[in-house]
Amino acid sequence: MMTSAEIRQKFLDFFKSRGHEIVPSAPIVVKNDPTLMFTNAGMNQFKDFFLGHKIASAKRVVDTQKCLRVSGKHNDLEEVGVDTYHHTMFEMLGNWSFGDYFKEEAIAWSWELLTQEFGIDKDRLYVTIFEGDLNEKLPEDEEALEAWKKWIAADRILPGNKKDNFWEMGDTGPCGPCTEIHVDCRPDAERKAVDGKTLVNKDHPQVIEIWNNVFIQYNRLKDGSLAALPARHVDTGMGLERLVRVLQHKTSNYDTDIFADTLKATEQLTGKVYDYSDSKQAIAFRVIADHIRAIGFSIADGQLPSNTGAGYVIRRILRRAVRYYYSYLDYKKPLLDQLVPVIARQFATVFSELQQQVDFVVKVVKEEEEAFLRTLEKGLKRMDDIIQNNDIKTIAGSDAFELYDTFGFPLDLTKLIAAENGLSVDETGFSTEMQQQKNRSRAAANVDTEDWVLLDNGAIHEFIGYDSLETETRITRYRKIKTKGKTAYQLVLEATPFYAESGGQVGDSGILKAGDEVLVIHNTKRENDLIIHFTDSLPENLKGKVGVKVDAARRKEITLHHTATHLLHAALRKVLGNHVAQKGSLVNEEHLRFDFSHFAKMTDTEIHAVETMVNEKIRENIPVIIREMPKEEALQMGAMALFGEKYGDRVRVVMIDPTYSVELCGGTHVGATGELGVFKIKHETAVAAGVRRIESVCGKQAEIFLAEKLALLNAVSESLKHPREITIAIDNLLSENAGLKKRLENLENRMLVGIRNELLQKDEIINGICFIGDIVEVGHADALKKLCLDLKHHLNDYVVALAANIGGKPFVALGIHDKVVAARGLDAGKLIKEHIAPLIKGGGGGQKNLATAGGQDPAQLPQVIETIKGLL
Repeated sequence: MMTSAEIRQKFLDFFKSRGHEIVPSAPIVVKNDPTLMFTNAGMNQFKDFFLGHKIASAKRVVDTQKCLRVSGKHNDLEEVGVDTYHHTMFEMLGNWSFGDYFKEEAIAWSWELLTQEFGIDKDRLYVTIFEGDLNEKLPEDEEALEAWKKWIAADRILPGNKKDNFWEMGDTGPCGPCTEIHVDCRPDAERKAVDGKTLVNKDHPQVIEIWNNVFIQYNRLKDGSLAALPARHVDTGMGLERLVRVLQHKTSNYDTDIFADTLKATEQLTGKVYDYSDSKQAIAFRVIADHIRAIGFSIADGQLPSNTGAGYVIRRILRRAVRYYYSYLDYKKPLLDQLVPVIARQFATVFSELQQQVDFVVKVVKEEEEAFLRTLEKGLKRMDDIIQNNDIKTIAGSDAFELYDTFGFPLDLTKLIAAENGLSVDETGFSTEMQQQKNRSRAAANVDTEDWVLLDNGAIHEFIGYDSLETETRITRYRKIKTKGKTAYQLVLEATPFYAESGGQVGDSGILKAGDEVLVIHNTKRENDLIIHFTDSLPENLKGKVGVKVDAARRKEITLHHTATHLLHAALRKVLGNHVAQKGSLVNEEHLRFDFSHFAKMTDTEIHAVETMVNEKIRENIPVIIREMPKEEALQMGAMALFGEKYGDRVRVVMIDPTYSVELCGGTHVGATGELGVFKIKHETAVAAGVRRIESVCGKQAEIFLAEKLALLNAVSESLKHPREITIAIDNLLSENAGLKKRLENLENRMLVGIRNELLQKDEIINGICFIGDIVEVGHADALKKLCLDLKHHLNDYVVALAANIGGKPFVALGIHDKVVAARGLDAGKLIKEHIAPLIKGGGGGQKNLATAGGQDPAQLPQVIETIKGLL
């Protein structure tokens, strides 16, 4: 029986022998594509080839691609672990043709590989083809039908509707008819009793799709219409996990060797046994075995867990896994972090990025687990309360939002627990609560983007901004966008000197001239391989020549900071160690921000050493050498590549002394380090688990920063009457201040003792309760609380209401003896909220035996005392 590694390699070798080039997987985290957060299909990295934006260097390729499906159209998260064949992260085996072979060859090779190379019984296979769609005016895929008739009986070729047999990666983009291959894994007796073709695409756990051949020939536009693509392509996808399950004769993906090591490690760590059943314990094992892969590889590819966007997807997956092992494996401490090395070793020769960063990923995962475990128990108790008090079988949106906002429960986790208890969740109400919570809303406004208007579909786009900041060019396409009710435009130029935001460097700005018209280009971004220029309007003549010019002064400041980033990165590795790796950056005209892996706060000595090293390299005025070369050659010479970035066969290498800094980089750089002038670190902080951040400046911005600091120092010196040693003078001042505070506190305590003694003379008995209520003179609100606590030691069965006018603001403290709380059912916090705070036009709260309030109307303080007295 073949192992999963052997099966993967046989697939790659089969297509390599048929003229396909083996290419590496793209990162699982998507960049430069606003329509995707994660790679959800093997075709994502080839999207530009299908759209005609870019010409493929090889007409035929084959790969195994890391994919993640948890949100949007391909949302499988709720099924993962519950069934035996859905996954969050999975490997998609694929062979591709870019304008080369089409249906005939793709179908023939699929059949040959499955039946001859892998030896799957032909009588277990069924295929589906697109039956056509009247609404779309699309005919039946007769070409695929005729191709299949050469290999399989006609009664095993089944018609499929648009839902199953017309593949689309999203609401817009490349698409086309597909033919699916299904395999019937049931025992012979069951196959004899029920014809397998009646179970195809019926969600039967043993009659499953194994391979999808997509024939990409259309582009879905924003208005829903279909446009023919410039060339026809083949995009096939076969889930490795399902294929291995079939070839290893298992009934579940999780029973294969792909998941065996993880399940075994989980058993050893938890002391529980995986019994292959549908029990909650078995589901927990499967959830963990699946989710750790998605978590580990996403973090390795640069996506840290967070509260927004792709980062929140990873956090959701992680918290779902934590809840399962906490509740059903009775494991109350971090578990997932201990499984990261298991996955890293398993995939070391396939996807090596996790093994190379295993310590970093372990650190991030463990801190995420610890943070959620701190609130999980309280959240589950709150969930139990909600369930116990639920009479309508629906958890209110406000309760679901409380679980999310207070206890960190993602909505799908709340839905999962609710479903386990026969309840549903008011998702509309949850969405309403989420919308109202401003600090939870997305920072970016929704953007309505129209389709491209093509002016020259055959244009070859070129970036010339390394060598020139202005040129004469043409507009090749444009589209209208609307955001916050404002209309703007995005332009693509045939040749452009404008650098598009990427690699941490912000996009260029500048102007576009068309005759007498001058348009401002506000920003430049990259969408897949198109460089997009943002303007508020279009020139009248869209087909004529235009002149474009980058803002040279701004570009210069940006360039200085980008080169400084390379100097900083190298210095950090030399001072802190080679474990330092870039985890994010921002390079603009004002400063640079550099995120890097490191597990401790940098000391002042380390910061000074890094800063000194960078400035030494600046003073050496080292030439910045930039070369293009094959990627393998660059890596062999020690060039640093960033995890999570997709590089082509040829790369751009930036060298600042080959013994100091060699990096793969597409950004703009100075000619020599001396142009930076001076470098200064502004501060160093924590960003996330195992990630630190440095913000620094160089050049003119460093001069400004240092001038501001010097001005501040001079102002402090002047305030202190120009002492010889400023630090000694400040220390003396602080010491003197601390002494005065201590004396003031002693005086205040004596004063409070006097007030306490006076109050004890004013007690009165109301319905068997000792009551003291008075307006007193104190300097701050905390003194009222101190008095209540002090009186506690001198009274029995008491209620104390104290008020004060402090700086024109009313403050109240209410203390109640524990016996009175129990016997009379009084609650200081409730009384403050319901009776006192409204009186003084303010707010407050606290415990049952002590609560406080503050407000705006001190004239009501006498009424406060009378109100409390009246309630007794």
